[in-house]
Amino acid sequence: MAKVNLLPWRSERRKVRQQEFYWLLGGTGVVALILGIAVTFYYSSQIDGQNKRNAYLTDQISKLDDQIKQIQDLDKKKDKLLRRKEVIEQLQANRSQMVHLFDELVRTIPEGVRLTSVKQDGDKLTLDGQSQSNARVSAYMRNIEASGWMTNPDLSVIEAKGDDKTLPYAFSLSLTLTKPGQVLGADGKPVIGLDGKPEMASPGTPTSTAPDSGSPALPVAPVAPAATTPATPAPAPAASSKGGATS
Repeated sequence: MAKVNLLPWRSERRKVRQQEFYWLLGGTGVVALILGIAVTFYYSSQIDGQNKRNAYLTDQISKLDDQIKQIQDLDKKKDKLLRRKEVIEQLQANRSQMVHLFDELVRTIPEGVRLTSVKQDGDKLTLDGQSQSNARVSAYMRNIEASGWMTNPDLSVIEAKGDDKTLPYAFSLSLTLTKPGQVLGADGKPVIGLDGKPEMASPGTPTSTAPDSGSPALPVAPVAPAATTPATPAPAPAASSKGGATS
């Protein structure tokens, strides 16, 4: 005999499907929640790691800044020491220059010329003095040019003044201090080499590259009536061989 199911099977199947849907929905929500938590934890860990790396880089940069500052301080100290070293080397190299300078002043000054003032500014020397005539000053400048320790004499002032009739002319000239064998440029200054030191000429080489302009022409100063030069000038009281130089 056939069995006939008269129960509402459609409603039961609908309930079963609803239950399955709810289970799937709940499972999907749980999986989504787990995935969200996992992604959040992953990116949080990545951000923490990057923050740690950034903090490490910031710390290293600050250390490098401190090291750079120390290096700059060391460079400043190095520059100061190098400048002191250069000054000491210059003093060491020029310690005998003043002895030679005064010796050359005594050797080059002719008769009828007397120095009243000697001023030095670096390698520049200014000489003030009195002379019997312009010719005496010209001879003095030629002697300076021939000297190995002085060069480029430049007469700035010569005039007749003073009460000393034997030395009526007052003059002022400037010159450049040098060393025998030192190379001079066109401006009359020592030529500096790549090592920062003055270049020295090799044997047989001229020590100056400046063009030879010959003996400097001296202006003839007008003679005041009270300081008229006698026809036969009297010899100077101080002999040049004794070095009448006053500094």
